[in-house]
Amino acid sequence: MAPKRCLVVVVAIVALQLVEAMPVRSGVGRAGAGVHGATCGEEGYLEGNICCLNCPAGKYLKSPCTSARQRGECVECDFGTYTAHDNHLPQCLKCTKCHSDQEAVGECTGTLDRECQCKPGMFCTPDQACEVCKKCSSCKDGEEKVRNCTAVANTKCSKGVSSSSNASAGVMVYPIISFIVLIVLIAIGVVFWKWKNGTLPGCQKDSNPGEKVEMAHEEFPTLVPLQGEEECLRKCFQYFEDELNIDYYKRFFRHLGLKDNMIRNLDQHEDRLYELLGIWLEKEGKEASINTLLKALLAFKQRLTAENIVKRAVTDGLYERKEVE
Repeated sequence: MAPKRCLVVVVAIVALQLVEAMPVRSGVGRAGAGVHGATCGEEGYLEGNICCLNCPAGKYLKSPCTSARQRGECVECDFGTYTAHDNHLPQCLKCTKCHSDQEAVGECTGTLDRECQCKPGMFCTPDQACEVCKKCSSCKDGEEKVRNCTAVANTKCSKGVSSSSNASAGVMVYPIISFIVLIVLIAIGVVFWKWKNGTLPGCQKDSNPGEKVEMAHEEFPTLVPLQGEEECLRKCFQYFEDELNIDYYKRFFRHLGLKDNMIRNLDQHEDRLYELLGIWLEKEGKEASINTLLKALLAFKQRLTAENIVKRAVTDGLYERKEVE
């Protein structure tokens, strides 16, 4: 790497490290019971030593098949229940009931769950569990409304700034700018001194200009199943039970799109992790992938947990890494 470009990169890194450091804690693993996966591909399930076909959406499995590649007895979902995808669930899922402060925007059918949202004048942001809708705020005197309240966002108000306030803000800006300039100058001085003395990591004064600085971290890998996706995915449920801290269970399943009424009381019934992963698998159908579960872990900074699961899945011969181009 050319010395000038190297200096720019390292100056930026040193300056950021001087301004702030943000440590990330990873989840702590737990021990748990195992689960056996099916070997009949995405369209079926194993019953004894024969493969049965799943029931269609809108039905559940009352009794399994007795001949290979046949459907068992599939029964229509009762009123108030549903299944959204092909499945072999022992019963249909209960439709979500809207709270008293919510209204239905899509009714429950045999193949679709009921969708709820806060009533007019109330809101609940998507990143929160909407146990209770909050009342929309009103702008105060001297404030201007810049966005109306919706079912998923509160009212947004903008406060006018007086000339005296602007003057005060201007006075405060100069010390902040001076401090930032000082930090950058110190960083440049430290980097230049190390570079001049040949002690700067990754950069030599007159080194090979074509040499590249290693990436600070690798891109997270994508996994490719070595057998059927559903078969491999079910066998990986054990890894999530072992590696994911119970404190993250609810956030994990909410990120996967499961309703609050499904995951309520999860912390009192730990064995429901397998049940909820199974429900998520049936809900997603052919779109289900271990990569979706790993991205959910990365979303709330559980990278070490995700890396441990990837390592086990590859070591056990269920998945292989797809090289990042």
